[in-house]
Amino acid sequence: MKKYLKPIPRRKFLKTGITGGAIIATLPVWKLFSFSAPPSDFHVNPAVNLSKETLEKLIKIALQHGGEFAEVYVEYSVGNQIFLEENKIYGAGRGVDMGVGIRVLHGEKTGYAYSDDLSFEKLKQTAEVASHIAAEKEVKEPVGLKSSKIPSYYLVKVSPDSIVPQDKAKLLWKANSIGREYDKKINQVNVSFSDTNKKIIIANSDGIWVEDVQTLSRFLVSINVIKGDKRSRGYAYKDGTLGYEHYDLKVAEEIAKDACRMAIAMLPAESAPAGEYPIVMAKGHCGTFFHEAIGHSLESDGIRKKTSCFWDKKGKEIASKISSLADDGTVLGARGSINVDDEGTPSQNTILIDKGKCVDFLNDRLNAKLMKAKLTGNGRRESYQHYPLPRMTNTYLLAGEDDPEDILKSVKKGIYVARIGGGNVNWVTGRFVFSVPEGYLIEDGKITKPLKGIQLMGSGPEVLKNIVMVGPDLEILGGGTCGKDGQGKPVSDGNPTLKVSKITIGGAKV
Repeated sequence: MKKYLKPIPRRKFLKTGITGGAIIATLPVWKLFSFSAPPSDFHVNPAVNLSKETLEKLIKIALQHGGEFAEVYVEYSVGNQIFLEENKIYGAGRGVDMGVGIRVLHGEKTGYAYSDDLSFEKLKQTAEVASHIAAEKEVKEPVGLKSSKIPSYYLVKVSPDSIVPQDKAKLLWKANSIGREYDKKINQVNVSFSDTNKKIIIANSDGIWVEDVQTLSRFLVSINVIKGDKRSRGYAYKDGTLGYEHYDLKVAEEIAKDACRMAIAMLPAESAPAGEYPIVMAKGHCGTFFHEAIGHSLESDGIRKKTSCFWDKKGKEIASKISSLADDGTVLGARGSINVDDEGTPSQNTILIDKGKCVDFLNDRLNAKLMKAKLTGNGRRESYQHYPLPRMTNTYLLAGEDDPEDILKSVKKGIYVARIGGGNVNWVTGRFVFSVPEGYLIEDGKITKPLKGIQLMGSGPEVLKNIVMVGPDLEILGGGTCGKDGQGKPVSDGNPTLKVSKITIGGAKV
């Protein structure tokens, strides 16, 4: 049974939002949401603007049992989604959540508690719970809070939160019409637009007090094709820390055509050969490999606990001399970009591998302190309900000097990886398995027929040493939500065109 929701007055909506409520709507969306959109600063809710005095009181309470460090993290988040399936706008959703997380560090121990009730009495109780991680007679006096100014790496002029679903639906309809008209073999078109708009406040016992307003948006098109007993899927998207000004009907058309191209190209795909082959990775769309197979093993919690395959490799060569890897939260408009991390540390560009040598790791506050290392701006958390962990932002292989055409011509028989999909990685050993949703056979230096069922298998450290050619055409594209210890966080990745001299391919035929 369909349920049609009536417009909710803004005052009542705010009250609903405080308890983490969500609105889910079905057709017709524009009738349900025909009332004017909230003002563009709607996600900057006065209810979460805790005063300096309140923040300082909470920090002092959190330190009352002798903790070494205390932090208050405040968050107010609004998320929107609208999606199209089966030739109709299928639904729309709007969710609001807010709360405060309070953390206390004492040695290797972490005390954490959170509340979605922002009354001072509840926040005081939250701080008291976190404080019990320590039991020292000597109590540290916190440094007075001082507001910090931060640069901006977001490309947001028009908040997507200020756009009514009826306008967003025009993008979906455009992509749907392009997909339906592209080829008669296309039997399904799915399109969605989603955005998350979040305000955070971070204050700690070292005197840091910083605020940030974060916006993420994504336009996604998925195409299914069928011909006889053959089926294939294509997808394309645009996303990042981008405002609504980056989306229009032309963008919707381009994204839809790219998804259609992939789906049609992969329809006649033959089973991939199994064995050891050289591969060429296409620029931009293969950065997931470096994120998963390399990046996670360079996060400092695994380094400190000696559970990473790179825990003892700092200062040593772990890759070919033409390979350099960075994690850079300052890439303008990228999905993983941040002005500050979720501990209040300014975002930065960290070189992890420099010309083959391991030179740095990704640190959050706890692991940096225990390892006596510098902060790198990689302390990230999913929400106020989670404490921060060392996490990647935008991870990519740096550009090289080899001509992309020469890279392709150098392969007599191998695999061209146009896109890397999901995978399974053991961060302790570096062993991985990745699927390849779009790949082709290379014969005599030319891309020939499409292949299905490609599985990349091997060891991250081994692949790093087998990178023999790197192009200058670095692209940092898209990304997704990275999962770690039950927490999801937006990230991006990238790469230039590159050649790996040998890698194991799992396929259907030998």
